[in-house]
Amino acid sequence: MFRPRIAVTVGDPRGIGPEVVAKALAADLPPASIVAIGPAPLIEALPAAESISVGEAGPVAARSASGTALTLDVTPEHAGLSVRACIEAAVRMALAGEVHAVVTGPADKRALHLAGIRHPGHTEWLAELAGGIEVAMMLVAGGLRVVLITTHLPLRDVPDAVTASRIVATGHLTRRALDEWWGIEDPRLALCALNPHAGDGGLFGTEDDDVLAPAAAQLDAAGPFPADTVFVRALRGEFDAVLVPSHDVGMTAVKVAGFGTGVNVTLGLPFIRTAPDHGTALDIAGQGIAQAGSIAEAVRLAITLARRRAGS
Repeated sequence: MFRPRIAVTVGDPRGIGPEVVAKALAADLPPASIVAIGPAPLIEALPAAESISVGEAGPVAARSASGTALTLDVTPEHAGLSVRACIEAAVRMALAGEVHAVVTGPADKRALHLAGIRHPGHTEWLAELAGGIEVAMMLVAGGLRVVLITTHLPLRDVPDAVTASRIVATGHLTRRALDEWWGIEDPRLALCALNPHAGDGGLFGTEDDDVLAPAAAQLDAAGPFPADTVFVRALRGEFDAVLVPSHDVGMTAVKVAGFGTGVNVTLGLPFIRTAPDHGTALDIAGQGIAQAGSIAEAVRLAITLARRRAGS
């Protein structure tokens, strides 16, 4: 049986990332070779086939009695530099074909900014590291797949950013990933409306009629459908993925459908990248109480997609 090699970064060393990675790697996973990437005091405690130490070691890790509440007491800037070193190492390995997929632990955006990373999130940062390519963010929870047309934008900026060309580009990335990574031939896409009731004939905005509907037709996608019905229809099996105009609408649907088990997938990269759908949870770090369901699912999905991509 093909055993994909999966790089897993621990995320922000101050947060729950190292703890949930440890718990996930100790869970029942499909056959794979795991390469843990992070500061030495953290990765030495992880049940991985291989460990790669990056960045400064920092102080000794604080561990709970269970041995899984792993954190480093470092400054936000140091934490950001650690995450930066982990991600850059994982991407180098993926681009060189040394690993079949990358799973990234949660990072703190403020810490990344202090470390010189000005992107709003991993998605945009990974796109730059891969050569400035076009990517999209997919969220997966069970049978629901949601793809964001815009990601981390103020809500007031979303209508202007949801252009026909952006919708179509996101749709093409989605369709290609569903075909190549999920093995779904002729994927069925739906477009979520921007306005209440899909604008209701212009009563609540004209964007759905003027922009979204023509883009859906160009993609041969269904919709635009109101947000209060399209996700229910997708969960019932009518669509393979839903394209969503704004971040919070898509994230809310995924977290309601599968809170604690959602997975973030970056579409368009030359390698598979998954991540948990939660943040660093600095308020509970080091207590040993963090739930690892989301990152465990991220590792499982990375293994599944890598095996499917390899044809096994």
